[in-house]
Amino acid sequence: MLHKPESALIIVGHGSTVNPDSSAPTFDHAEAIQRKGTFREVHCAFWKEEPSLRQVLHMVDSEDVYIVPNFISEGYFTRTVIPRELELSGPLTLQDGRRLKYCEPVGNHERMCELLLKRAAEVAPGVPTKECSLLIVGHGTNLNDNSAFAAKREVDRIRETGLYGEVFNTYMEEAPLVNEWDSYTTCPNVVVVPFFIADGLHSYQDIPVLLGIEQDTGLAASQRDIFRQNPYHLRGRTLYYASAIGTEPLFGELILDQAALFDLQHSNATPPLET
Repeated sequence: MLHKPESALIIVGHGSTVNPDSSAPTFDHAEAIQRKGTFREVHCAFWKEEPSLRQVLHMVDSEDVYIVPNFISEGYFTRTVIPRELELSGPLTLQDGRRLKYCEPVGNHERMCELLLKRAAEVAPGVPTKECSLLIVGHGTNLNDNSAFAAKREVDRIRETGLYGEVFNTYMEEAPLVNEWDSYTTCPNVVVVPFFIADGLHSYQDIPVLLGIEQDTGLAASQRDIFRQNPYHLRGRTLYYASAIGTEPLFGELILDQAALFDLQHSNATPPLET
């Protein structure tokens, strides 16, 4: 079990200036990890919220610092924005008397498939999986193929299990489009899991409209009295809609695993700090 009583952990999220729910899972996972006592300190930092990436290192007292991006996949933010804002030179950076250890994003964890299956089973209890089409919904973009890679990878893994009648990676902004879900699914039941870190604008507003659950974007998650009432009967199917995968409490374990993985991968590349 990971035990770092002299080290700090920084969990980095995207955050949002317009959606109060975007940062909630990151704070929740940080609190859960803090209660475990694994690290001396646990902090959150965000690109679009406070505390910002440029502020967070001023909040840290420890000399040994693990930085884990709470992002669903590698991309522009994990490869460019976070290293730039924290002035990281690589996986290991010696900076102002500190070791900054930049870990892999949570979405790269091999247990992501397990968590997606867990969330799908929870949202449609008792429904035979062989009679279900499972949709993993990502953002997607026609400008950057990397944004869809993680969803495709997890769908391939789920297909290999043979648990579901059919499994598709679908997207908001590239084919196969989530709003056309009934044109390529054939099972009577459809389970939809948003492949996002938070229940924010996409999973609570945009995707429900694209699926046909709602007619307009409505309110943010924290402003709703009720989450959603499953199942929905749409387009001749029974549809079950889950909350974003990043809200799964087990995400905290994956964050700790990514810190432990850094130690395994870089055990011979951790020089002593200058005194």
